[in-house]
Amino acid sequence: MPEATSNPAARRLARRTRGFDARVAHAEALLREAAEDHAGRIVQVTSLGVEGMVLTDMVARLRLPVVVATIDTGALHAETLALIDRVRVRYGIEVEVFRPQAQAVLQFVGRHGAQAMRTSVELRRACCALRKLEPMQRLLAGRSAWVSGLRREQGETRSLVPFFALQDDGREKFCPLADWSEADVWEYVRRHDPPTNPLHDHGYPSIGCAPCTRAVSAGEDARAGRWWWEHGEVKECGLHLRPAAVPA
Repeated sequence: MPEATSNPAARRLARRTRGFDARVAHAEALLREAAEDHAGRIVQVTSLGVEGMVLTDMVARLRLPVVVATIDTGALHAETLALIDRVRVRYGIEVEVFRPQAQAVLQFVGRHGAQAMRTSVELRRACCALRKLEPMQRLLAGRSAWVSGLRREQGETRSLVPFFALQDDGREKFCPLADWSEADVWEYVRRHDPPTNPLHDHGYPSIGCAPCTRAVSAGEDARAGRWWWEHGEVKECGLHLRPAAVPA
Protein backbone atom coordinates (compact mmCIF):
# COMPACT_ATOMS: atom_id res chain seq x y z
CA MET A 1 0.00 0.00 0.00
CA PRO A 2 1.72 3.21 -1.15
CA GLU A 3 2.27 5.84 1.49
CA ALA A 4 3.05 8.52 -1.08
CA THR A 5 1.56 9.45 -4.43
CA SER A 6 2.46 11.65 -7.36
CA ASN A 7 -1.18 12.76 -7.60
CA PRO A 8 -1.25 16.47 -6.62
CA ALA A 9 -4.92 16.46 -5.58
CA ALA A 10 -4.39 13.40 -3.39
CA ARG A 11 -1.39 15.01 -1.70
CA ARG A 12 -3.52 18.06 -0.97
CA LEU A 13 -6.88 16.51 -0.07
CA ALA A 14 -6.25 12.97 1.23
CA ARG A 15 -6.78 12.44 4.93
CA ARG A 16 -7.43 9.23 6.82
CA THR A 17 -10.60 9.86 8.79
CA ARG A 18 -12.04 7.75 11.59
CA GLY A 19 -13.84 4.72 10.18
CA PHE A 20 -12.19 4.97 6.75
CA ASP A 21 -11.15 1.31 6.59
CA ALA A 22 -14.66 0.24 7.60
CA ARG A 23 -16.20 2.40 4.86
CA VAL A 24 -13.87 0.88 2.27
CA ALA A 25 -14.75 -2.63 3.46
CA HIS A 26 -18.47 -1.81 3.31
CA ALA A 27 -18.19 -0.39 -0.21
CA GLU A 28 -16.29 -3.45 -1.41
CA ALA A 29 -18.80 -5.82 0.22
CA LEU A 30 -21.70 -3.96 -1.40
CA LEU A 31 -20.03 -4.19 -4.81
CA ARG A 32 -19.44 -7.92 -4.37
CA GLU A 33 -23.05 -8.50 -3.34
CA ALA A 34 -24.37 -6.44 -6.25
CA ALA A 35 -22.15 -8.31 -8.72
CA GLU A 36 -23.34 -11.67 -7.37
CA ASP A 37 -27.02 -10.74 -7.32
CA HIS A 38 -26.95 -9.28 -10.84
CA ALA A 39 -24.36 -11.49 -12.52
CA GLY A 40 -23.91 -10.45 -16.13
CA ARG A 41 -26.53 -7.70 -15.85
CA ILE A 42 -24.79 -4.98 -13.85
CA VAL A 43 -22.86 -1.94 -15.07
CA GLN A 44 -20.82 0.77 -13.41
CA VAL A 45 -21.85 4.06 -14.99
CA THR A 46 -18.95 6.47 -14.66
CA SER A 47 -18.54 10.11 -15.63
CA LEU A 48 -14.79 9.46 -15.25
CA GLY A 49 -14.56 11.74 -12.21
CA VAL A 50 -12.56 10.70 -9.17
CA GLU A 51 -15.43 8.79 -7.53
CA GLY A 52 -15.94 6.82 -10.71
CA MET A 53 -12.24 6.01 -10.91
CA VAL A 54 -12.28 4.78 -7.29
CA LEU A 55 -15.14 2.41 -8.12
CA THR A 56 -13.46 1.19 -11.32
CA ASP A 57 -10.31 0.50 -9.31
CA MET A 58 -12.38 -1.56 -6.83
CA VAL A 59 -14.06 -3.48 -9.64
CA ALA A 60 -10.65 -4.27 -11.13
CA ARG A 61 -8.91 -5.11 -7.83
CA LEU A 62 -11.73 -7.39 -6.72
CA ARG A 63 -12.03 -8.92 -10.21
CA LEU A 64 -15.77 -8.36 -10.23
CA PRO A 65 -17.90 -9.16 -13.30
CA VAL A 66 -19.13 -5.58 -13.60
CA VAL A 67 -19.10 -3.79 -16.95
CA VAL A 68 -17.73 -0.24 -16.91
CA ALA A 69 -19.49 2.25 -19.17
CA THR A 70 -19.53 5.99 -19.78
CA ILE A 71 -21.39 8.55 -21.86
CA ASP A 72 -19.40 10.68 -24.28
CA THR A 73 -21.71 13.65 -24.66
CA GLY A 74 -19.71 15.12 -27.52
CA ALA A 75 -18.78 18.06 -25.32
CA LEU A 76 -16.37 16.57 -22.76
CA HIS A 77 -12.91 17.86 -21.90
CA ALA A 78 -10.03 16.14 -23.68
CA GLU A 79 -8.64 15.25 -20.24
CA THR A 80 -11.84 13.36 -19.43
CA LEU A 81 -11.88 11.39 -22.68
CA ALA A 82 -8.22 10.45 -22.23
CA LEU A 83 -9.17 8.45 -19.13
CA ILE A 84 -10.93 5.83 -21.28
CA ASP A 85 -7.58 4.68 -22.69
CA ARG A 86 -5.89 5.07 -19.31
CA VAL A 87 -8.41 2.65 -17.78
CA ARG A 88 -7.77 0.15 -20.56
CA VAL A 89 -4.00 0.36 -20.15
CA ARG A 90 -4.04 0.25 -16.34
CA TYR A 91 -6.68 -2.42 -15.76
CA GLY A 92 -7.19 -4.19 -19.07
CA ILE A 93 -10.83 -3.06 -18.98
CA GLU A 94 -12.58 -1.87 -22.13
CA VAL A 95 -14.91 0.97 -21.17
CA GLU A 96 -18.18 0.83 -23.10
CA VAL A 97 -18.85 4.27 -24.60
CA PHE A 98 -22.34 5.51 -25.45
CA ARG A 99 -22.91 8.69 -27.45
CA PRO A 100 -25.95 10.82 -28.29
CA GLN A 101 -27.68 10.46 -31.63
CA ALA A 102 -25.57 12.64 -33.92
CA GLN A 103 -28.44 13.83 -36.11
CA ALA A 104 -30.54 14.78 -33.10
CA VAL A 105 -27.67 16.85 -31.68
CA LEU A 106 -27.16 18.61 -35.02
CA GLN A 107 -30.84 19.45 -35.23
CA PHE A 108 -30.91 20.76 -31.67
CA VAL A 109 -27.83 22.96 -32.19
CA GLY A 110 -29.17 24.17 -35.54
CA ARG A 111 -32.49 25.13 -33.96
CA HIS A 112 -31.25 26.62 -30.68
CA GLY A 113 -27.55 27.39 -31.15
CA ALA A 114 -24.34 25.94 -29.68
CA GLN A 115 -24.81 27.90 -26.43
CA ALA A 116 -28.49 27.05 -26.00
CA MET A 117 -27.90 25.74 -22.49
CA ARG A 118 -27.09 29.26 -21.30
CA THR A 119 -30.23 30.88 -22.64
CA SER A 120 -32.74 29.11 -20.38
CA VAL A 121 -32.98 26.35 -17.80
CA GLU A 122 -35.44 24.54 -20.06
CA LEU A 123 -32.99 24.43 -22.97
CA ARG A 124 -30.13 23.41 -20.66
CA ARG A 125 -32.20 20.48 -19.42
CA ALA A 126 -33.19 19.64 -22.99
CA CYS A 127 -29.51 19.58 -23.95
CA CYS A 128 -28.73 17.29 -21.01
CA ALA A 129 -31.60 15.02 -21.98
CA LEU A 130 -30.34 14.79 -25.55
CA ARG A 131 -26.68 14.27 -24.73
CA LYS A 132 -26.98 12.22 -21.51
CA LEU A 133 -30.42 10.80 -20.79
CA GLU A 134 -31.08 9.26 -24.20
CA PRO A 135 -27.67 7.51 -24.32
CA MET A 136 -28.25 6.40 -20.72
CA GLN A 137 -31.42 4.63 -21.78
CA ARG A 138 -29.40 2.60 -24.29
CA LEU A 139 -26.58 2.04 -21.80
CA LEU A 140 -28.98 0.51 -19.27
CA ALA A 141 -30.89 -1.61 -21.79
CA GLY A 142 -30.69 -5.25 -20.75
CA ARG A 143 -29.17 -4.40 -17.35
CA SER A 144 -30.92 -5.07 -14.05
CA ALA A 145 -28.63 -2.90 -11.91
CA TRP A 146 -26.12 -0.09 -12.06
CA VAL A 147 -23.42 1.37 -9.85
CA SER A 148 -22.88 5.09 -9.30
CA GLY A 149 -20.30 7.19 -7.47
CA LEU A 150 -22.83 9.52 -5.81
CA ARG A 151 -21.91 10.76 -2.33
CA ARG A 152 -24.16 12.46 0.24
CA GLU A 153 -21.57 15.15 0.85
CA GLN A 154 -21.76 16.37 -2.77
CA GLY A 155 -24.68 18.70 -2.19
CA GLU A 156 -28.22 19.18 -0.96
CA THR A 157 -29.79 17.20 -3.81
CA ARG A 158 -27.63 14.20 -2.87
CA SER A 159 -27.73 14.47 0.93
CA LEU A 160 -30.05 11.46 1.30
CA VAL A 161 -28.41 9.15 -1.25
CA PRO A 162 -28.99 5.52 -0.13
CA PHE A 163 -26.46 2.73 -0.55
CA PHE A 164 -28.94 0.94 -2.80
CA ALA A 165 -32.49 1.48 -3.99
CA LEU A 166 -35.05 -0.08 -6.30
CA GLN A 167 -35.84 2.48 -8.99
CA ASP A 168 -39.12 3.16 -10.74
CA ASP A 169 -37.86 1.29 -13.82
CA GLY A 170 -37.31 -1.88 -11.76
CA ARG A 171 -33.52 -1.63 -11.75
CA GLU A 172 -31.43 -1.54 -8.59
CA LYS A 173 -29.03 1.37 -8.19
CA PHE A 174 -25.99 0.97 -5.93
CA CYS A 175 -24.00 3.87 -4.46
CA PRO A 176 -21.15 2.24 -2.50
CA LEU A 177 -19.50 5.59 -1.72
CA ALA A 178 -22.66 7.24 -0.36
CA ASP A 179 -21.19 7.87 3.11
CA TRP A 180 -17.67 8.77 1.95
CA SER A 181 -16.21 12.25 2.43
CA GLU A 182 -14.02 14.02 -0.09
CA ALA A 183 -11.07 13.23 2.18
CA ASP A 184 -12.01 9.53 2.04
CA VAL A 185 -12.07 9.55 -1.75
CA TRP A 186 -8.64 11.10 -2.03
CA GLU A 187 -7.26 8.89 0.75
CA TYR A 188 -8.27 5.91 -1.37
CA VAL A 189 -6.50 7.53 -4.33
CA ARG A 190 -3.40 8.07 -2.19
CA ARG A 191 -3.35 4.39 -1.25
CA HIS A 192 -4.24 2.77 -4.58
CA ASP A 193 -3.25 5.43 -7.13
CA PRO A 194 -5.98 4.94 -9.75
CA PRO A 195 -5.77 7.22 -12.78
CA THR A 196 -7.65 10.48 -12.22
CA ASN A 197 -8.64 13.48 -14.29
CA PRO A 198 -5.89 16.13 -14.15
CA LEU A 199 -8.62 18.78 -14.00
CA HIS A 200 -9.11 17.77 -10.36
CA ASP A 201 -5.66 19.28 -9.75
CA HIS A 202 -6.90 22.63 -11.06
CA GLY A 203 -9.98 23.31 -8.96
CA TYR A 204 -12.53 21.05 -10.65
CA PRO A 205 -14.07 18.80 -7.96
CA SER A 206 -17.03 18.00 -10.23
CA ILE A 207 -16.46 17.63 -13.97
CA GLY A 208 -19.15 17.55 -16.64
CA CYS A 209 -19.32 18.90 -20.17
CA ALA A 210 -16.66 21.50 -20.96
CA PRO A 211 -19.08 24.39 -21.71
CA CYS A 212 -20.96 23.74 -18.47
CA THR A 213 -18.12 23.26 -15.97
CA ARG A 214 -15.72 25.72 -14.38
CA ALA A 215 -13.21 25.57 -11.55
CA VAL A 216 -14.48 26.46 -8.07
CA SER A 217 -12.95 28.81 -5.54
CA ALA A 218 -12.03 27.98 -1.96
CA GLY A 219 -15.15 27.63 0.16
CA GLU A 220 -17.52 27.07 -2.76
CA ASP A 221 -19.77 24.02 -2.93
CA ALA A 222 -18.27 21.08 -4.82
CA ARG A 223 -20.91 21.43 -7.54
CA ALA A 224 -20.78 25.23 -7.72
CA GLY A 225 -18.85 24.93 -10.98
CA ARG A 226 -21.68 23.10 -12.73
CA TRP A 227 -24.12 25.35 -14.68
CA TRP A 228 -22.82 28.24 -12.55
CA TRP A 229 -24.93 30.82 -14.40
CA GLU A 230 -28.14 29.28 -13.00
CA HIS A 231 -29.50 30.46 -9.67
CA GLY A 232 -31.91 28.65 -7.40
CA GLU A 233 -32.16 25.66 -9.72
CA VAL A 234 -31.45 21.99 -9.05
CA LYS A 235 -27.89 21.49 -10.30
CA GLU A 236 -28.46 18.06 -11.82
CA CYS A 237 -28.56 16.84 -15.41
CA GLY A 238 -31.35 14.35 -14.70
CA LEU A 239 -29.40 11.09 -14.64
CA HIS A 240 -29.94 10.83 -10.89
CA LEU A 241 -33.46 12.21 -10.80
CA ARG A 242 -36.72 10.79 -12.10
CA PRO A 243 -36.44 10.12 -15.86
CA ALA A 244 -37.12 13.21 -17.97
CA ALA A 245 -38.57 13.36 -21.43
CA VAL A 246 -35.99 13.35 -24.21
CA PRO A 247 -36.60 16.17 -26.71
CA ALA A 248 -37.48 15.27 -30.27
